[in-house]
Amino acid sequence: MTPRELADRICATLRQSGHQAYLVGGCVRDLVLGREPADYDVSTDARPERVQQLFPRSLAVGAKFGVILVLEEGIAEHGAQVEVATFRSDIGYSDGRHPDRVVYSDSPQEDVRRRDFTINGLMMDPATREVLDFVDGRADLRAGIVRAIGDPRLRFAEDKLRMMRAVRFAARFAFQIEPETLAAACNLAAQITQVSTERIREELTKLLTEGAARRGFELLDEAGLLAIILPDIARMNGVEQPPQFHPEGDVWIHTRMMLEMLQANCSPTLAWGVLLHDVGKPPTFSPAAGPGTRIRFDGHVEVGARMAENICRSFRFSNEDTEQIESLVANHLRFKDVHQMRQATLKRFVRLPKFEEHLELHRLDCLSSHRNLDAYNFVQQFLAETPPNQVRPPRLVTGNDLKDMGMRPGPRFKEILLAVEEAQLDGRFSDRQSALEFARSIGRT
Repeated sequence: MTPRELADRICATLRQSGHQAYLVGGCVRDLVLGREPADYDVSTDARPERVQQLFPRSLAVGAKFGVILVLEEGIAEHGAQVEVATFRSDIGYSDGRHPDRVVYSDSPQEDVRRRDFTINGLMMDPATREVLDFVDGRADLRAGIVRAIGDPRLRFAEDKLRMMRAVRFAARFAFQIEPETLAAACNLAAQITQVSTERIREELTKLLTEGAARRGFELLDEAGLLAIILPDIARMNGVEQPPQFHPEGDVWIHTRMMLEMLQANCSPTLAWGVLLHDVGKPPTFSPAAGPGTRIRFDGHVEVGARMAENICRSFRFSNEDTEQIESLVANHLRFKDVHQMRQATLKRFVRLPKFEEHLELHRLDCLSSHRNLDAYNFVQQFLAETPPNQVRPPRLVTGNDLKDMGMRPGPRFKEILLAVEEAQLDGRFSDRQSALEFARSIGRT
């Protein structure tokens, strides 16, 4: 059963039981736009306990706010699921996210008025596909406008993250943010810090991976949110670069050009790596000192890697994602040396975890600057022509082998094993006997 089929069945069951029930929110918006919704939500006048009576296979994920998650029957996991919310009004938002209390309602109009944007305030009768529009959402969809329902200052005060959601919807659909809604975001931008770092991180990741990252970050900047959320990124603006390597312009222009080329549904770590790859340039900027000199960013890779790690820690990324994003920043300039690398060094380089992300970041970096893809093509050819067992050959010598030679375990063990692997990767030998003889010879020095 698809989510749409489950949503239709839920609406039919509720209506047969004497209740109102409609598809609501983003799924209706997407259907009106001719897009396939990612998920479906249902709104009803049935109270939460009644919803659970009608649908025993359900979870009270937000019963305090009238939200029940109905699951597809007979499916243990990965089945369709739909959120069913009772019509309500929200009273007070002391924490800037959740209503202090809710008042259930029998009116779909009243339920819509508590929602964020007009384009998300549409309801649909699933049987007739008739759209209920109490907030002129269809007109804003036709005009390409993201507009808060009612007073935008009140909507943003209720949940500060809505300011970022306005940006993301405008970027995703190539819409404009309605002037009063944008002005309210600008006035309240400093309050975004009241939102948890995890929620901000998730919103930023969606912005980076939905296929309109450049527009999204330009709108974040226009709304005054970028300087609050990511001040190190905002500082890129106006930081000049040497024109012989970066004819496109400053660091912010270069970064936005890379963001523009990110594909929808790209890897989140790649997207964050693109955003942060030059984060070390503003603090390491050194202007040209005179004729024959140029702008420099000495140490910007090392500085940037540390900054990227700190940013990831502040946003509470997982350790795995933090390590990958830091690695993307730390290694992004190594491609300029691939033609001169020893075989062992090159093989170790392409063995970096998720190397395809390093390669793609480098490609975008080149296309957004000098457009020279020689290093990219060289690595692609190397990977195509080099068998995997040569890039990651089996280990020929172990610590036990060194013990059998009479060597004592210690720091020297690691040095010998590394030297053996380096020689093997360089192609000096490929058989175990030669490797043992090599280990024995360097073990005597």
